[in-house]
Amino acid sequence: MERALTKTGATTIRLTFDQGTVVVEGLPDGDPAGIPGLKRDIRRGGIARAEAIWYRHIVEYFRKHHIPYEDKARAYEKTPWPIRVGKEAFPHQTEGLLAWEKAGRRGVVVLPTGTGKTHLANLAINRAERPSLVVTPTIDLLNQWYDELSLCFATEVGMVGGGSYDIRPLTVTTYDSAYQNMDRFGNRFGLLIFDECHHLPGPTYGQAAVCSIAPFRLGLTATPERADNAHLQSDQLIGPIVYRREITQLRGEFLAEYRVESLFVGLTDDERERYDAAREIYRAFLRDNGVDMRKPGAWGQFLFLANRSQAGKQAYRAYREQRTLALAAPAKLNLLAWLLDKHLGDRVLIFTHDNATVYEIARRYLVPVITHQTKTKERREILARFNSGVYPIVATSRVLNEGVNVPEANVAVILSGSGSVREHVQRLGRILRKSGSKEAILYEVVTRDTAEEYTSIRRRQHSAYEEA
Repeated sequence: MERALTKTGATTIRLTFDQGTVVVEGLPDGDPAGIPGLKRDIRRGGIARAEAIWYRHIVEYFRKHHIPYEDKARAYEKTPWPIRVGKEAFPHQTEGLLAWEKAGRRGVVVLPTGTGKTHLANLAINRAERPSLVVTPTIDLLNQWYDELSLCFATEVGMVGGGSYDIRPLTVTTYDSAYQNMDRFGNRFGLLIFDECHHLPGPTYGQAAVCSIAPFRLGLTATPERADNAHLQSDQLIGPIVYRREITQLRGEFLAEYRVESLFVGLTDDERERYDAAREIYRAFLRDNGVDMRKPGAWGQFLFLANRSQAGKQAYRAYREQRTLALAAPAKLNLLAWLLDKHLGDRVLIFTHDNATVYEIARRYLVPVITHQTKTKERREILARFNSGVYPIVATSRVLNEGVNVPEANVAVILSGSGSVREHVQRLGRILRKSGSKEAILYEVVTRDTAEEYTSIRRRQHSAYEEA
């Protein structure tokens, strides 16, 4: 293949971008053999085509073998991005940037919440000197990144998402908008930055990476691992982990010092009787149907079987009842009153696993709440008032798990949550941003002698909790 290509002086090899793919024209007999990612598209007359993510590999192949080509796929040029707000980089930011550059400007940098991943991204944009697209998981983060990029670089920043569709050489978007539109503008950026990149792997969001030709890619996250092992796809979509620092390595100097306390409550006799009865119905159904909840895919198997019979539907209702009794035990709200009194004057975040408990906290203690139902404008106003001290307490379900800047928060109360290590670490991260000499404290409230105890053990399998 190499010999045939180098001898075809009259043949012009041409690269074009077509709906999230790279088309290579002018190959001898249209044969793509040996060229990375390239295949015949039998639907389009057998033309040689590759997913756009292979663009860099294809170009490197042609250059390595001294094969002349015309590049019409790339719709951008080298673009200087001088930073107008000077800020000295921390050692871990400099080290992370250098590791990324050494890896060919492809890869994931893992840093704890509050240690400056945004500034590292700004430095990467500056050094890469390419049109850049930042991809974020939420509208809140979309707006935060827009403000940050506008402040850092002397240019108009584009936005795709949240009702906007304005593409510029420096643009911020959401994962939803990126995978829906990348087949249209995937050739306009040389650098992709995936914030909270653990969201990327998968058949939908992954298209944001697959349909882009960007040769430079940077992933940012505090918690890369996923329970379904989909994070292994990141090596192909972004690049491997090139630099990593944990909370325990940066606490004190770059993160607040912190401690963790587990507090236990019990069920009343009536609640205990209901809990045990419901749990036995649920577990009996699992045993009778051979469902092992420790195995991957077991939850989907349980839901499938539960929907096929009355016994299954009863087992599902029993599952919900025993779970509600454990996660939303009335004793937890009584303990919360004591904690709020103890930390009068502190900035407190309260986390629950469900909206119903959040709204009950709001009614009982008259504190503002943020859920997925809270409008963007109201959410931003609540967080602004929380950071300024107007609101000393905010309760939330899972909305504030990641990406929200609340530097003044120093107390977190986890009334309930999932067994996810990521979620638990993210909630701890909300109170670790350095602010003066503050010491942060996280309370985990657990219902004794229920399945929640096992959940608590699973989600604390992280060095941040083991050493605390």
